Amino acid sequence: MLSRRGFTLIELLIVVVIIGILAAIAIPKFANTKEKAYIGAMKSDLRNLATAEEAFFYDSTNYTSTLAQMNNFSASTGVTLVVNEATPAGWAATASSASTTHKCYLFSGTATPPVSGMIEGRILCQ
Repeated sequence: MLSRRGFTLIELLIVVVIIGILAAIAIPKFANTKEKAYIGAMKSDLRNLATAEEAFFYDSTNYTSTLAQMNNFSASTGVTLVVNEATPAGWAATASSASTTHKCYLFSGTATPPVSGMIEGRILCQ
């Protein structure tokens, strides 16, 4: 009776090739997922900023460009928010992240849109 122990070299090479093919497919998809997560964090922070700006407006009848003046508001880790313009009639803001080259924009009221062709209240990411 012939006893066989272990795997042949060909079997091991086939397994290594299959794992390599699966890794080549999965790694780009994972990188794309991370990019979407960073953009999602920027969009979420802009929505939260809009709520904070409106709350500030109802307290003081104008908008602010200083994030510290908005109670209990802070951006997500790695996200930088800049209020480009704040007037008594509107505001505009930009969100960026060190982890991606994309930026997201939002404006409200009569503020100058950060990017031409934007629609008020709709977040635009480029």
